[in-house]
Amino acid sequence: MSQPLRMLLALALGLAVGMAAHRSGAAFVPNLVATAEVIGGLWLDALRMTIVPLVVALLVTGIASGAEAARADRLALRAVLLFLTILCASALLGAVLLPLLVTIWPLDPASGLALRGALSGASVPGDPLPGIAEFLRGIIPTNPVAAAAGNALLPLIVFTTIFGFAVTRLPPDSRTRLTDFFAAIRDAMLVVIGWVLWIGPVGIFALGLVVGARAGTGAMGALVHYIVIISAVGVVIGLLAYVLAVLAGRVPLGAFARALIPAQAVAISTQSSLASLPAMLASAERLGIPLQKAGVVLPLAVALFRATSPAMNLGVALYVAHWLGITLGPTEIMAGVALAAITTLGSVSLPGQITFFTSIAPIALAMGIPVEPIALLIAVETIPDIVRTVSNVTMDVAVTTVAARGASQPEDGTSETVEK
Repeated sequence: MSQPLRMLLALALGLAVGMAAHRSGAAFVPNLVATAEVIGGLWLDALRMTIVPLVVALLVTGIASGAEAARADRLALRAVLLFLTILCASALLGAVLLPLLVTIWPLDPASGLALRGALSGASVPGDPLPGIAEFLRGIIPTNPVAAAAGNALLPLIVFTTIFGFAVTRLPPDSRTRLTDFFAAIRDAMLVVIGWVLWIGPVGIFALGLVVGARAGTGAMGALVHYIVIISAVGVVIGLLAYVLAVLAGRVPLGAFARALIPAQAVAISTQSSLASLPAMLASAERLGIPLQKAGVVLPLAVALFRATSPAMNLGVALYVAHWLGITLGPTEIMAGVALAAITTLGSVSLPGQITFFTSIAPIALAMGIPVEPIALLIAVETIPDIVRTVSNVTMDVAVTTVAARGASQPEDGTSETVEK
């Protein structure tokens, strides 16, 4: 049985047991819920302990990889600049889309109230964020170690970003030693996360039981609403890839849509951009993009670029705030947008269940949003993850059409455009 299916079944079973206990009103229910809270809390803490070292390691290695690619090839530099532009736009779009979607289709008030009561024990991390002037002053940490210890993720990530770019300016030997060191930390933490997720069904069952016992059937409606809203954010990003290919890549809409079908089919079946790479290369060839260009841009996109991540990750954090009735001001939104865009630089091509918590928790912590509900949502990530992968694959090929269009061939200096 696959890991996502185990988690989904554990959540369904936990919710069912919790709702049955809620309806029974038996005397043992409070003790059952208290025990489940302890078990779920221990599993959540095991996930939390990976956040700081993994985010730091991913960011340093991601910046180093992007800078190395940009130095090596002019087409790669063009692609990396496009990646950065789209990632920032995706983060801003997520801040607009999520509130708009929950306004168009609001959560059922009864479900929202029930879930809010069930999650009332979720702790808000730290103090509320200060005003904009103090917030901007606090972006630069005077003590990065203290920022890490205090879960001040935005200052820590700003420092890590500066450090990562500084590493790219070192002599090759020193740069290689440092990037290898952080790559080893990254790989070790991914092993730890794999262990934690292996026992994830136990923690998710416990968390689901607590929510089911406190929220009753309202929890199911809230989870379905969450899946649809977050998936819709990813769908919008995917649709914008078609717009980008047509307007900036000068590719006919019909030709682009037809060329993408095989790659999208692989994305749906594997939920992996890396596994979809051969099909994406074939799609690029159908669009007339020379292999020597697609062979540079698409592997870079798979390694560094996930267009949906800023919008959907920020969307998850904003949705949890909506669940809990937390009102976010401009400072919190600014922090979330910045974190959503920056942390994507260090994202890795792994299944969503592995990276879901560690990608979204830093955003939530920076915005003052509790992370407990995010751990519960890992179990229902399967459908949003399919949307993520399909939209990412679509955007990867769209960006390739833009980067390849008008790029010069190094051997003769002539310009070559994508064939129609």
